[in-house]
Amino acid sequence: MLLLHIIASPRHGESNTLKASEAFIAGLRESHPDVAVEVIDLYDHDLPAMEGENIEAKYDLLVGRPIDPEHAEAWAHVESLIAHFRSADAYLLTVPMWNLSIPYALKYYIDCIVQPGYTFRYNALGLPEPMVLGKKMVIVSTRGSDYSAGGPMHAYDFMEPYLRAIFGFIGITDIELVCGQPMHGTPAQRELALVGAIERARELAAGPEWAAVTADRVETMAASSQQR
Repeated sequence: MLLLHIIASPRHGESNTLKASEAFIAGLRESHPDVAVEVIDLYDHDLPAMEGENIEAKYDLLVGRPIDPEHAEAWAHVESLIAHFRSADAYLLTVPMWNLSIPYALKYYIDCIVQPGYTFRYNALGLPEPMVLGKKMVIVSTRGSDYSAGGPMHAYDFMEPYLRAIFGFIGITDIELVCGQPMHGTPAQRELALVGAIERARELAAGPEWAAVTADRVETMAASSQQR
């Protein structure tokens, strides 16, 4: 199983969100020693600019035109990023809440990989259809306040609905959310929130459904080998 760990926190070792994500990875490796983890740190990665040549290439695709050869070299960087994303069997997002939503680096990354003909397509009626199917995703987040359903801050949570919507748009609907909240309360509340997130992350990692992801990977690789 190949897990792509997408890090959208710039704090590295100081990140509470990353601590919970690392607990998930450790737990997953205990249950499935064959898991391979690839990391893309969005604050230490040269993401392609979605302007200039690349935005022109995108609009060529949107209207059904082939990409202008003058834009092909620049667009190849976007294609490489998408191919890397699609190569994974499952995804782990390390994403703290910023200003009620996601950090800008993750939005930038999403704008790069959500492209027509690569992660979704339009059918004959002009309706979008997802192309990234059969994948799992775990989102690990920490928030300053408690945005749980039924609480007074829940209406201000624009992070979870957006991430579920945009990744569902391309076909990833099997999504689990791990939240450490509130992180800006008392020291005791902060400690309890972090411990709870770490425990939940390890609980998810131990779930039997990850065995199915591994089995699917083996079957896909075997089929690919036979086709050669």
